[in-house]
Amino acid sequence: MKAIILAGGGGTRLWPLSRQSFPKQFMKIGDKHSFLQKTVLRCLKFCKEEEIVLVTNKEYQFHVQDQLKEIRPGMEKNVILEPIGRNTAPAIALAVKFAEEKLGCDPNEVLFICPSDHLIAPEDAFAEFVRKAEGVAKQGQIITFGIVPSRPETGFGYIKKGKKLSGAAGAYKVDQFVEKPDLERAQGYLASGDYLYNSGMFAFTIATIKEEFSKSASGIAESLNGTFEWMLANFKSQPNISIDYAVLEKSSRVAVIPLDITWSDVGSWDSVFDNLPKDENKNVKLGKVLDIDTTDSMIIGHDRLVATIGMKGVMIVETADALLVARRDESQKVKEVVQLLKLNPEFEELTQLHPTVHRPWGSFTLLEVGPRYKLKRIVVNPGEKLSLQMHFHRSEHWVVVKGAGRVVVGEEEHFFHENESVFIPKTTRHRLENPGKVSLEIIEVQVGEYVGEDDIERFEDVYHRV
Repeated sequence: MKAIILAGGGGTRLWPLSRQSFPKQFMKIGDKHSFLQKTVLRCLKFCKEEEIVLVTNKEYQFHVQDQLKEIRPGMEKNVILEPIGRNTAPAIALAVKFAEEKLGCDPNEVLFICPSDHLIAPEDAFAEFVRKAEGVAKQGQIITFGIVPSRPETGFGYIKKGKKLSGAAGAYKVDQFVEKPDLERAQGYLASGDYLYNSGMFAFTIATIKEEFSKSASGIAESLNGTFEWMLANFKSQPNISIDYAVLEKSSRVAVIPLDITWSDVGSWDSVFDNLPKDENKNVKLGKVLDIDTTDSMIIGHDRLVATIGMKGVMIVETADALLVARRDESQKVKEVVQLLKLNPEFEELTQLHPTVHRPWGSFTLLEVGPRYKLKRIVVNPGEKLSLQMHFHRSEHWVVVKGAGRVVVGEEEHFFHENESVFIPKTTRHRLENPGKVSLEIIEVQVGEYVGEDDIERFEDVYHRV
């Protein structure tokens, strides 16, 4: 069995921590592991490292690679980069071709498909459900995983289970897929005992899914006749459609296995609150927080101290460039904030860019920006180096705060260390490198008539970005 983790989706439901360039799957909230890393570690309970494949958007390449290096160095080779986002059906087809062509899988190989941003516990019990699904999938069924509902939830789609499958312990035919209901219908679903939350996880053999693509998604099926490289080159022509609409809702071979476990897609700040440990006052507190007479609240700080007095049932999320304050029961309206920000040119960037941007060599964090200047903290990982580059409109001044670096400015090359600095004039070729064993951290001050990220000309780059 191979595990296919879908990690290409972007989103802002957990704004301001989540941005289009830094979506939920890469976030670490109250834990040393991100949602993506938790998903990989969970799949390792029933798959080997070389049997796990990640599908992500080209924009998120360096996020994925960095996070894999933190937990399992060497797994980066099984990362598929979509040239453009095209929803789950084309992404799964691309993974199918990768499994066939690059991993040597035969038609009877079972693929387990899962999102990268869910929380599941206990993980050992979940692994047993997946192994059970593998056996049913080998009988030619497309297996979905339905979560036994604990409350009338209006934020999830549902699966109505039909008759029990003979010879497949614990599996049922799928009678119907149901869109997100209103509260009254959700209460009826819960009372009936016939409905399960749709978790967005599936299992099937390569042969089965290819047959179902041929029946209901001929364009995707035809693309599977090409090579993996051909599919990548022509990925833009694929339809923007989910696997649910493309295949599952049209197929007669779909079964569901009910999972009576703890599961959350962490789709709102209120669900984050539900899944994090609380203090004696039922507060979730992360970062530097001082609370007085505050109960049933979530306070997440970043750089600054957040102090609260007399708060009840509120959420406060502070980042370097934004502050969200709301009643906890209004967390679904965060999407309205994001929509309004996108309509305002002055604030639109706050929905797109995260203050910390990842690059193949490390990362940089924007500290301050103003007319004709920009201030950054740059971290270069051991053994990595930036491109040989030049800027037309700005000069740069680097001050080392940690580690040692090798720098090229024009024709000169030398080392610099903590509390030493380097000046790079405009239109001067330069390169920064970390030849050491610890991270190199510098403060960069840019000054000029234009300090945009696109004022860069690369002449040489080990990451092939020239």
